[in-house]
Order: sequence, then C-alpha cells, then structure tokens
Amino acid sequence: MAKAKTKQADDIAVFSSAAALRRQVAFWLAAAALLVLFLFVFSSILLPFVAGMALAYFLDPVADRLERYGLSRLAATVVILIGFIVVLVLALTVIVPVLASQLAGFAARVPEYLGQLQSLFTHFDPQWLERVLGVSAQDLRDGMSTLLAEGASFLTGLVQQIWSSGMALINLGGLLVVTPVVAFYMLLDWDRMIATIDGWVPRDHVETVRELAREINAATAGFVRGQGTLCIILGVIYAVGLTVVGLNFGLLIGLFAGLISFIPYIGSLVGLVLSVGVATVQFWPDWLMVAVVACIFFGGQFIEGNILQPKLVGKSVGLHPVWLMFALFAFGSLFGFVGLLLAVPSSAAVAVLVRFALKKYLASPMYKGQGETDATGAE
Repeated sequence: MAKAKTKQADDIAVFSSAAALRRQVAFWLAAAALLVLFLFVFSSILLPFVAGMALAYFLDPVADRLERYGLSRLAATVVILIGFIVVLVLALTVIVPVLASQLAGFAARVPEYLGQLQSLFTHFDPQWLERVLGVSAQDLRDGMSTLLAEGASFLTGLVQQIWSSGMALINLGGLLVVTPVVAFYMLLDWDRMIATIDGWVPRDHVETVRELAREINAATAGFVRGQGTLCIILGVIYAVGLTVVGLNFGLLIGLFAGLISFIPYIGSLVGLVLSVGVATVQFWPDWLMVAVVACIFFGGQFIEGNILQPKLVGKSVGLHPVWLMFALFAFGSLFGFVGLLLAVPSSAAVAVLVRFALKKYLASPMYKGQGETDATGAE
C-alpha cells in the first residue's frame, strides 16, 4: 500500500513538472514570436537603436575599467562618448571622403577591369588549350564572359541590397545623431538594467538563468568584442599593405576585406580575389607584384590565425563557422542590415540554449529509459 502511494505521488510530481515545463515552453515560444513580429514591423527604424546598443555593449568593459581607475559611471561614459565623437569626426573628414572617392573610381573602372581580365585569361595558345584543357579558345572566352557577367551582377546586386536594406531606409543624419545618444544612455545605465532584468527572473530558476546568461555573454562578447577588434586590425593591415605596394584602390579593398572578416573565410577570400584581380590588370606581366599582393593576404591570415585569433577571441566563443554563416545570411535576409547586427548574439543565445536542452535531454528518462531510472531510484 505504501509503495502504491509513493508511486502515485511520484506520478503526480512528474505530471506537475511536465505541465510546468509545457507552460514555460509556451511562454518562451510566444515571447520569441512577439520579438520576431516586432523586428518585422519596426525593422526600418531599428538600425540606430540596435547600433547604439551594440556600441554600448562593445564599450562596457572600457567604462568598467575607467570606473576602477576612480571615475564615476557618468564621467566614464562622458569620456567614452567624447572619444567616440572625436574618432567619428576624424573618420568623416579624413577617411570617408577618400573611401568615397576610391569607391566611385572603382565602380567606374569595373567594366574595364573585367574586360582586361577576360582578355588576359583567354590570351593563350589555342592549340595548347585544346591539347591540355580540352576546350577551344572561343569556348573559354564565352565561359569567362558568362562567369564575369554573373559575378559582376552578383556584386552589384549585393551592394544594392546592402544599401537598400540599411542606409536607404533611414536618414543617415539620424543614424549619426541617434546612435551616440542611445549608446550614451545604454552605457550609463548598463549595470542598472542588468540588475533590473535579473530581478524579474523567477527565483526558482534564477541560478540556471544566470548561468545561461553568462554563457551567452561569454560567446557574444568573445565574438563581438574580440572579432570586432580583429576585423579592424586586419582592415588596417590589408589597407596599409596594399597602399604601400601601390595597388589601385588599395585602401578601399583592404578596409572592406578586413571589415567583412567577421564572416569566416568570406572576408579574406573576397579581398584576395578583388586585390589579385586588380593587381593582375594593373601590374601585368609583372607576376612578382601580383604575388606580393597575394602574400599580403596570406600574411594577414597567418597573423589572424596565430596571433590575433588566440589573443582576442580565444576558444570560448563556441560558434561553429557554418552555424555563424547561416545565422548571418538568414538574419540578413529576414531583417536586412539590422539582422546582421542581431545575428551573432541571437545565434550565440540559440547555441547555448540548444546545448542546455541537449544536456537536460541526455540526463532525462526520455533518453535513459524508464527502466534505468527505476533501477537508479531503487538503489
């Protein structure tokens, strides 16, 4: 009789636990659906606010360090804001005009470059091509024309999509004004906001939520702060190196390749293809200069993999490159430029939650089986 009552009490406890779990799952699914709906509805105006929050998150460790040096949170935030404004003004007055000029020149010369590349690749001995590659010079010329046309169309469409999904939907002046203001208030109230959100967590689950939040923060911070700094350093290395060797539009190509290096392998590959293509047209037939341009990117990859990556990012990110690329493309497709800013923290959060759910599943009766659970309980 006592065993029957114990088993009935255990069944009731299991049923209550399952019902509570279902309620929690339903609540978080509803919250996620509302968040996605919110992003869809307001995606056209969210960029300066998301950028401001990202900037505050990026600079929060700097504010914490200034506080340890004796400054108040307000004074630390003001110092950081002044430094940001100085850097922004210098960028707008010095770097941006040069980049805009190079971008306009590069866009104007793209057809010329494509034509010269096509001519170089198809200017071989027809008999050698027939004998070694099994294709005629005309077939190779037609194939190269098609490939270059599709590549140019893809790049043009990509630039247009980035422009239309990001800057064209908002006022550029609004971005430059709203983002520092949002960053200032978020940075000033960051610790208070974290404490307030922590106070909303149910007390029965507060330790679990805190542990998950720490893991998400470690993954996000490792990538956003570490990889962000790495991209800036790589961009400077590529830009300086390409400019020193005299490559046309070297500053533009180098900074662009560095800044898109947050997409694994894609940034360096795109920069390598662009720079080698321009170098081939510019320096032909001097293969040594083409090799020097390629070596700049190979050297940058060596520095990234052996020095910058271990020091700045480390192994704590926990985001697989394939998962990260999928998240970037998926969020970018759904929410435009705002989605690109949200992709990394969102993918980090999902990865941590999936690992947590898998850990719970592997420890549950659903995985182990009821017989093993009963045997464990009997012991």
